Amino acid sequence: MALLYTDTTLVPSKLELIAEWLPKQPWFTGDIAQLTRVSGYRLDDPEGEVGIDGILVSAGEKKVYHVPLTYRSAPLDGGEAHLVGTTEHGILGTRWVTAAAGDPVYRAVLAQVIAQGGSGSEELVHQPDGSTVPRKIEMPIHGSGEPGAQVPELWAAEVSLADGVSVASTGFATLRVIHVPQADAPAARGAAGTLTATWPGQEAPVVIATLD
Repeated sequence: MALLYTDTTLVPSKLELIAEWLPKQPWFTGDIAQLTRVSGYRLDDPEGEVGIDGILVSAGEKKVYHVPLTYRSAPLDGGEAHLVGTTEHGILGTRWVTAAAGDPVYRAVLAQVIAQGGSGSEELVHQPDGSTVPRKIEMPIHGSGEPGAQVPELWAAEVSLADGVSVASTGFATLRVIHVPQADAPAARGAAGTLTATWPGQEAPVVIATLD
């Protein structure tokens, strides 16, 4: 379950953080001045400590960019290379924002969703009176596995970047996060497990991550 605070502030905003970070990525080819949010999904940290957000953006092109982020109340230990920036949340305070492939919580959660045929988290919008109301899922995601399947350990994975794909590997398992999703992404071919998504304007499922 993801609890969303729409009645507070976030400075800088997620999109502003992405606008600073995205042009530094070798797989980005768009016009950052035209950056627009397309859609997004949420995942649950079982411990409830780390926010996990997958954001799709466009930048003056037909292609979309997949930017998963995590949010923590303190810096990720050893995660300096993956830090996107910090932001001030009106309720939660300072949040350290990390490119999610570099965060072990994201890797563990994503691997479980893929291996066990999971989906995105339920989204609840916090109301001023303290109550919550559900929000319609705008970007459904689905793992290709089966409930109860074994989930590989990816906590201590080595993370690298290759051809627009963040690769987290332990030598026994490999998680790939596709940053430029497309109908026939090379990284998806022959993968043992996949995470697919649809979003407004994209009705056919597209692979956005794989697990081997």
